[in-house]
Amino acid sequence: MNSRQITEQAQYLDRAMQEGREVERITATYPELTLEDAYLIQDEGISLRQARGETLTGFKVGLTSRAKREQMKLFSPIYGVLTDRMQTPASGTLSLQGSIHPKIEPEIAFRVGRELKGSISLEQAWDACTAIFPALEILDSRFVGFKYFSLPDVVADNSSSSRFHLGPAVDKSELSPQALAELKIDMTVDGQTVQTALSSEISGNPLQSIVQLCELLALRGLSLPAGSIVLAGAATLAVPLIAGQKVAIKIERLGETTVSVVT
Repeated sequence: MNSRQITEQAQYLDRAMQEGREVERITATYPELTLEDAYLIQDEGISLRQARGETLTGFKVGLTSRAKREQMKLFSPIYGVLTDRMQTPASGTLSLQGSIHPKIEPEIAFRVGRELKGSISLEQAWDACTAIFPALEILDSRFVGFKYFSLPDVVADNSSSSRFHLGPAVDKSELSPQALAELKIDMTVDGQTVQTALSSEISGNPLQSIVQLCELLALRGLSLPAGSIVLAGAATLAVPLIAGQKVAIKIERLGETTVSVVT
């Protein structure tokens, strides 16, 4: 794709997001869409949001669990960008206004205290972390049906990331890298358990998502900035959201957090 086409597709997706409507996937018009072009469209889309006053706060890593890859019929880790306006308020109230077909999934999130770049080890990822959070990511796609589209389509759509919620921060001194791979995760909707998994479902260890993210960024000449929030990816399938629900996540040794869904 040329630069004009990339800009046009970024604007196409941005309008759909602002208007809360679904649109046809990009590959329906540009079947040759590459992953490289998709990230350029993602970049342009984020720039449009920055121009409206949004601030970059971190990244989400996607397709890190087998369950999630099978659900989406996609098989490679990807990343999306987080901004300040994507984070839910501290009250945990989640408005579905403007949503198209929202879903929610349980996550573990990290804050990194220093810049990370290139190929790093699990130990380096751990050393850089300053806090760990139980988290929920709200997914939404601007594409019709939210299924069976290509990896480049997903990436161009900011990897389907819509909102995110962080629970209380946990100091990493209370854990260890190995312990992070052995945590039980439960997600409930209105008090009923809907998803259960171990944290090892996230790439074997949620810390591995930071390693993968740094590798993905390095391929594009980028690094992970100090202070970034990193959503490590879901351990389970995503669950559809409707107004009136109360969704809670409880993670062994990390605590719990809840969002209340409103219109």
